Amino acid sequence: MVCLLEIIRKEVISQVKACRILGRSIRDAVKSITRNFSLSMASILCDMITLIIVSVAIIIACNVNNATKSIESEMNIVVYFNKNSTEEDSNNAFLEIKNLEGVTKAIYKSKDEWKTEMSDYSDTFDTMLNYLSDNPLMNSCIVYVEDIREINNIADKIKEITNVEVVKYGESMVEEIVSAFDLIQKITIGIVIALILVTVFLISNTIKLTIYSRKNEIEIMRLVGASNTAIKLPFLFEGLFLGIIGSIIPVCITIYGYVILYNIMHGYMFTETLNLIKPYNFVFYVSGIIVLLGAIVGMFGSTNSVRKYLKV
Repeated sequence: MVCLLEIIRKEVISQVKACRILGRSIRDAVKSITRNFSLSMASILCDMITLIIVSVAIIIACNVNNATKSIESEMNIVVYFNKNSTEEDSNNAFLEIKNLEGVTKAIYKSKDEWKTEMSDYSDTFDTMLNYLSDNPLMNSCIVYVEDIREINNIADKIKEITNVEVVKYGESMVEEIVSAFDLIQKITIGIVIALILVTVFLISNTIKLTIYSRKNEIEIMRLVGASNTAIKLPFLFEGLFLGIIGSIIPVCITIYGYVILYNIMHGYMFTETLNLIKPYNFVFYVSGIIVLLGAIVGMFGSTNSVRKYLKV
């Protein structure tokens, strides 16, 4: 019983000590930010500007990705079967196409269905088709692919299937779209990574200057036996607070700016086929990333500076 009470007492003391260290670290971090106000503001402003650009880059990247998926869902291959082939031959070729790897969906349309559809669409077509003794149209199918980047390979495989006569999918347009979107995505990802590194560098330098200005205080703490954790924690929280404070304005700009932009552009970019992502809950998702990024980058910059420039 005595041993159990002793264990509980030690655990309580340990918890109280941890809380005191945590509270003291937060207090010292706040004091350091206010004491070095000009340096802190410089870091916050640089962090804020960087995170605004990061937010813009994330929004562009997400909307480009959304546009790519939208185009991929609309992009298809139209296949016409040999007009001399029987209905059974066309169906066999269709089943072979449907089972190809990378094909998500295939819709078969017979020449009689084409005739009915065209007749309903226009009286002129109806008159022309009824005037002819034989149906001049061909059996066909529309093929949807899983990855637009594989559309060329799938089209080549379809051309090799027996009774397939014509394969149409807008070869040049597909290649141009894929190349353009790939380039935009790579640029935006590169910008985001570069800006994150810049933010880490700025916060690291701010913390380094703070460390230098407090080197005597740190030396005294070490001499009186302060633990490494007790010395490092205030700087860790300082980086965290600088990152979070620097993310407040970027979050506001992200939320209100994107909603305004969405309304001005009526929900699409350049053309109605390329829809913008709806603001809610997208802006909150991006804002969460910005706050988390600011906090993580601030803590990382702080930890990196402490580890590199403090020999504790």
